[in-house]
Amino acid sequence: MLGLRARSAVVGIGESEYARHGQASASEFELTLRAILASVEDAGLTVDDVDGFVSYGDDKNEPIRLASALGIPELKLAACQWGGGGGGSAGHIALAAAGIAAGLADCVVVFKASVQGQHGRLGLGRGSYGAGEESVGYNLGGAASAPYGLFSPPQKYALRATRMMEVGGVPRSAMRAVARAAYHHARNNPNAVFASKSLSDAEYDESRWIAEPLHLYDCCQESDAAAAMILVAADRARQLRHDPVYVLAAGQGGEFRAGAGAENMAHYDTGGASLLAPRLYSEAGVRPADVNVAQIYDNFTVGVILSMIDHGLCTYENVSEVVSFDNLIAPNGAMPINTSGGNFAEVYILGMSLHLEAVRQLRGSARNQVPGAEICLSTGGPMTALTSSAIFGSSNTV
Repeated sequence: MLGLRARSAVVGIGESEYARHGQASASEFELTLRAILASVEDAGLTVDDVDGFVSYGDDKNEPIRLASALGIPELKLAACQWGGGGGGSAGHIALAAAGIAAGLADCVVVFKASVQGQHGRLGLGRGSYGAGEESVGYNLGGAASAPYGLFSPPQKYALRATRMMEVGGVPRSAMRAVARAAYHHARNNPNAVFASKSLSDAEYDESRWIAEPLHLYDCCQESDAAAAMILVAADRARQLRHDPVYVLAAGQGGEFRAGAGAENMAHYDTGGASLLAPRLYSEAGVRPADVNVAQIYDNFTVGVILSMIDHGLCTYENVSEVVSFDNLIAPNGAMPINTSGGNFAEVYILGMSLHLEAVRQLRGSARNQVPGAEICLSTGGPMTALTSSAIFGSSNTV
């Protein structure tokens, strides 16, 4: 089996303006086009070079429509990672890398757009969450949960947080540290939606409950924005403008009965990547200890901690020591995470912006740069039925 290790690389990244929910200056489709054009420009390519598009999370911007709007001569690959939300937010990178390795396309844009002010929460209806399948249907257990008031993601993940804290012994201080690190990093990122926002211990502790034990700052924001990356084959990448950022590994993982609904999955004490992560490390040829910086999908603080445990960045036994504010921040933390502000404080495009920050870190151009960063873990999900993750490496890793 050849695998995907270093067979493709990211050569361009781009993004639209970042706006809070309902405040976008243009339609979702237009913001998507802006992000794609910015990634093409960053790579030193032209739109004529692009011949593939891959997205995730039921993205509404169809590749053939994008190709027509951009004037692309031939579309060779059009694909989408199944599943709503951010669980597939690294799976589309795996699909693009596999497509390039198999010769299905030569220059693939991976992208995500979300203008919830236009389409509503993940397209479920303008201004609502709870009118669609994700709330009253299979994903949340439908009749098994809705009659008891379990309607929204914070309510659902509050159960996980309670389990993590009471059974796993994870302290509130770890959840606070995750939130504070995100807002700390965003302060040095002028593109971040919450660039002007700081977060103290007291402000976190005194914020209102959303779904106990989750406070306001345990939950991510919602945004209107788009972001894109361009992948090409490794040999071609070495001829382009930037030093390549290689895809060392990328993949998807769905654990036993993870989609059973009604909070009835067998491995409730994980973030959903406990089986996926070892496979990725094996393919990448690295260990958790080799990771210099990580972009961990931050829908809720509990998910960040569970994902860190799944990916070997800490354990239940040492989480109090590892997941501290000082350890999580760049440039000197032992394990800096979400160095642009993450979903919490930079922008929420269902995790796509995390991958752009992974590329900036390995190029050495991040605003909160980790010195000597060579390997970056970038995760999707967590706590979704299907999760995904990617490991990126600099030229020194191949």
